[in-house]
Amino acid sequence: MPAMGRMLVILGVFLILIGIGLSIAPRVPWLGRLPGDIVIKREGFTFYFPLATCILVSLILSLFARIFQR
Repeated sequence: MPAMGRMLVILGVFLILIGIGLSIAPRVPWLGRLPGDIVIKREGFTFYFPLATCILVSLILSLFARIFQR
């Protein structure tokens, strides 16, 4: 049972960090508008895929995971 409690605490902290990140993200002006983000605008249709932003966020999260794993 202690292992399950520890896992729930870690999950809770992780969810809090995600919530803080999502609340701060709109204040970062370049996030979501990087070169490499795909935007297709047609009449009555807009397709947006933030490819470069996804790669950048993935690299940052991987770096944090690697730091905290040690």
